[in-house]
Amino acid sequence: MKTPPSQTLINSTSYPTEFQQIILEKSQNFIGREFIFTAITEFLHRHKRGYFTIVGVPGSGKSGIVAKYVTENYHVIYYNAQIVGKSRAEEFLRNICTQLIHHYPDVGAQYSSSSTDVDVLPDNATQGSWFLSLLLQKISDRLEPPQRLIIAIDALDAIDPNSQPPGTNLFYLPRYLPDRVYFLLTRRPFKREKSGLLIEAPSQILDLSEYPEENREDVQAYIQANHYLFPNKETSSPLTEEELENRSKFVSRLTTASENNFMYLHHTLNAIAEDFDSQPYQFDCIPPGLEAYYQQHWQKMKSEGLSDLVLKVLSVLTCAETGEISAKGISQAIAEDEYDVEEILENWLEFLQQHRIGKETRYSFYHSHFRLWLAKQISKTNGEC
Repeated sequence: MKTPPSQTLINSTSYPTEFQQIILEKSQNFIGREFIFTAITEFLHRHKRGYFTIVGVPGSGKSGIVAKYVTENYHVIYYNAQIVGKSRAEEFLRNICTQLIHHYPDVGAQYSSSSTDVDVLPDNATQGSWFLSLLLQKISDRLEPPQRLIIAIDALDAIDPNSQPPGTNLFYLPRYLPDRVYFLLTRRPFKREKSGLLIEAPSQILDLSEYPEENREDVQAYIQANHYLFPNKETSSPLTEEELENRSKFVSRLTTASENNFMYLHHTLNAIAEDFDSQPYQFDCIPPGLEAYYQQHWQKMKSEGLSDLVLKVLSVLTCAETGEISAKGISQAIAEDEYDVEEILENWLEFLQQHRIGKETRYSFYHSHFRLWLAKQISKTNGEC
């Protein structure tokens, strides 16, 4: 078994205990993504307040980006909706308001008890955004340029939609923001007209799929950083010409196989380090960790049942010969109504790549390995090959 490089601990102890481990894990061995951090900085300088959203398919590195950002900006408030028990709106409000009171004790003094070290929020603090908005305004009034309050929320799409009334902003996020207050959000692809957010503040969406070259460069840098996978890792002797060629081939093949997906890279590199695949240059086997990740997708996709129509749509999308295909193309292939097909695709947007050609949108699953894995699940479900 090959040994990965030692990891450097970070100071994440200023965050709630339930978030410290994920910040640590997601920020370890972090490489690149400078174009994203530059975009965030430019947004902060350009606007007095606002929402900055990073959008990307599963495994595109969103959580790592936010984790890295908060470790280098200790003043940022952090929340992760993917953690068990953190997907409900009332828990979000309780947690964020408590963090704000801890970070700004002069604002939250009336809600803290020095004798018990327990925060006492108003009874109705989690009923809508009123208390959060009140705290934000009080903090804003006390901030002096260039001070800012930044609240980072990872995996906004993981919210439990049943935890708040229909038509309200996700997590009751404020429609209006006071000066020097910003939200940094991450979420999977969604239909813009169904964003779940009605806001009247400056906003920007950075879609990672629109930066293929930058993503590819960061993927290559990430692979190169895992130098323990290559020959001569424990010696200072220079690599031979053959070893240099093998390294170049390895990086090139894995970059192509990754399809710019960092979750795929993470599990594949770990599997290689543990000698999971006897032919590591082929990248054909799906490591257990990646399979578990795909299983989570599958559970969510079939949460509303697998009708005959759903299985037909899946059969077309998982077919190796299909490639990208439009809703109209799918409806024609299975002789079903195009509107019904569009409804199904809309429910799966977070797992799909969308490619606009003229007025037509074509769809494909976000990674070929997920498509292949999904094809096997469908085969088990309907008994077909």
